[in-house]
Amino acid sequence: MSEHQEQVRLVSWAVENERWLPELKMLFAIPNGGKRKNGWWEVAEGLKRGVPDLFLAAQKHHRGVSWGGMFIEMKFGKNKPTKDQKEWLSELEEANYYCVVCHSWEEAKKAILFYLGQPG
Repeated sequence: MSEHQEQVRLVSWAVENERWLPELKMLFAIPNGGKRKNGWWEVAEGLKRGVPDLFLAAQKHHRGVSWGGMFIEMKFGKNKPTKDQKEWLSELEEANYYCVVCHSWEEAKKAILFYLGQPG
Protein backbone atom coordinates (compact mmCIF):
# COMPACT_ATOMS: atom_id res chain seq x y z
CA MET A 1 0.00 0.00 0.00
CA SER A 2 0.94 3.64 -0.40
CA GLU A 3 -0.50 7.00 0.59
CA HIS A 4 -1.94 7.29 -2.92
CA GLN A 5 -3.64 3.88 -2.67
CA GLU A 6 -5.05 4.68 0.78
CA GLN A 7 -6.49 7.96 -0.50
CA VAL A 8 -7.98 6.22 -3.57
CA ARG A 9 -9.65 3.65 -1.30
CA LEU A 10 -11.08 6.42 0.90
CA VAL A 11 -12.49 8.32 -2.08
CA SER A 12 -13.90 5.08 -3.53
CA TRP A 13 -15.63 4.37 -0.21
CA ALA A 14 -17.05 7.91 -0.18
CA VAL A 15 -18.40 7.60 -3.73
CA GLU A 16 -19.95 4.21 -2.93
CA ASN A 17 -21.73 5.68 0.12
CA GLU A 18 -22.98 9.02 -1.22
CA ARG A 19 -26.58 7.74 -1.26
CA TRP A 20 -26.41 6.85 2.42
CA LEU A 21 -24.49 10.01 3.40
CA PRO A 22 -25.11 12.78 0.83
CA GLU A 23 -22.41 14.98 2.43
CA LEU A 24 -19.80 12.59 1.01
CA LYS A 25 -20.47 14.12 -2.42
CA MET A 26 -18.67 17.19 -1.08
CA LEU A 27 -15.37 15.35 -0.47
CA PHE A 28 -12.65 16.32 -2.93
CA ALA A 29 -8.89 16.18 -3.32
CA ILE A 30 -6.62 19.20 -3.32
CA PRO A 31 -3.81 18.37 -5.78
CA ASN A 32 -1.27 20.59 -4.09
CA GLY A 33 2.26 19.32 -4.23
CA GLY A 34 3.52 15.79 -3.97
CA LYS A 35 5.67 14.73 -6.92
CA ARG A 36 4.44 17.53 -9.16
CA LYS A 37 6.99 19.96 -10.54
CA ASN A 38 5.36 22.93 -8.76
CA GLY A 39 6.32 25.39 -11.47
CA TRP A 40 5.78 29.13 -11.32
CA TRP A 41 2.44 28.81 -13.18
CA GLU A 42 1.09 26.46 -10.50
CA VAL A 43 2.15 28.89 -7.79
CA ALA A 44 0.52 31.72 -9.77
CA GLU A 45 -2.67 29.63 -9.88
CA GLY A 46 -2.66 29.33 -6.08
CA LEU A 47 -0.56 26.27 -5.27
CA LYS A 48 0.60 26.46 -1.67
CA ARG A 49 2.97 24.03 0.01
CA GLY A 50 1.49 22.15 2.96
CA VAL A 51 -2.23 22.40 2.15
CA PRO A 52 -4.01 19.18 3.28
CA ASP A 53 -4.86 16.46 0.76
CA LEU A 54 -8.65 16.36 1.05
CA PHE A 55 -11.51 18.67 1.98
CA LEU A 56 -15.07 17.78 2.99
CA ALA A 57 -17.13 20.89 2.28
CA ALA A 58 -19.88 20.27 4.83
CA GLN A 59 -20.42 22.56 7.79
CA LYS A 60 -21.14 20.69 11.04
CA HIS A 61 -21.94 21.40 14.67
CA HIS A 62 -20.89 19.06 17.50
CA ARG A 63 -21.17 19.59 21.24
CA GLY A 64 -21.27 23.36 20.98
CA VAL A 65 -18.50 23.57 18.37
CA SER A 66 -19.09 24.68 14.79
CA TRP A 67 -16.78 23.68 11.95
CA GLY A 68 -16.78 25.15 8.46
CA GLY A 69 -15.62 21.87 6.93
CA MET A 70 -13.12 19.06 7.36
CA PHE A 71 -9.53 18.86 6.10
CA ILE A 72 -7.74 15.50 5.90
CA GLU A 73 -3.99 15.05 5.54
CA MET A 74 -3.20 11.51 4.42
CA LYS A 75 0.05 9.89 5.51
CA PHE A 76 1.34 6.36 5.13
CA GLY A 77 3.44 4.20 7.40
CA LYS A 78 5.68 6.23 9.69
CA ASN A 79 5.41 9.40 7.60
CA LYS A 80 4.57 12.53 9.58
CA PRO A 81 3.25 15.92 8.53
CA THR A 82 5.88 18.39 7.34
CA LYS A 83 6.44 21.74 9.04
CA ASP A 84 4.34 23.43 6.32
CA GLN A 85 1.54 20.90 6.76
CA LYS A 86 1.53 21.35 10.54
CA GLU A 87 1.30 25.12 10.10
CA TRP A 88 -1.62 24.80 7.69
CA LEU A 89 -3.46 22.36 9.95
CA SER A 90 -2.96 24.63 12.96
CA GLU A 91 -4.15 27.74 11.12
CA LEU A 92 -7.15 25.89 9.66
CA GLU A 93 -8.13 24.67 13.13
CA GLU A 94 -7.91 28.25 14.41
CA ALA A 95 -10.27 29.22 11.56
CA ASN A 96 -12.83 26.64 12.83
CA TYR A 97 -12.14 23.77 10.45
CA TYR A 98 -11.97 20.19 11.69
CA CYS A 99 -8.51 18.81 10.77
CA VAL A 100 -7.11 15.31 11.01
CA VAL A 101 -3.99 13.43 9.96
CA CYS A 102 -4.81 9.85 8.98
CA HIS A 103 -2.47 6.95 8.21
CA SER A 104 -5.02 4.70 6.49
CA TRP A 105 -8.26 4.97 4.60
CA GLU A 106 -10.03 3.22 7.48
CA GLU A 107 -8.76 5.83 9.94
CA ALA A 108 -9.93 8.61 7.62
CA LYS A 109 -13.32 6.91 7.18
CA LYS A 110 -13.79 6.78 10.96
CA ALA A 111 -12.82 10.46 11.25
CA ILE A 112 -15.32 11.41 8.53
CA LEU A 113 -18.09 9.40 10.17
CA PHE A 114 -17.33 11.07 13.52
CA TYR A 115 -17.36 14.50 11.85
CA LEU A 116 -20.72 13.73 10.21
CA GLY A 117 -22.15 12.50 13.52
CA GLN A 118 -22.48 8.89 12.33
CA PRO A 119 -21.57 5.70 14.15
CA GLY A 120 -18.11 4.48 13.14
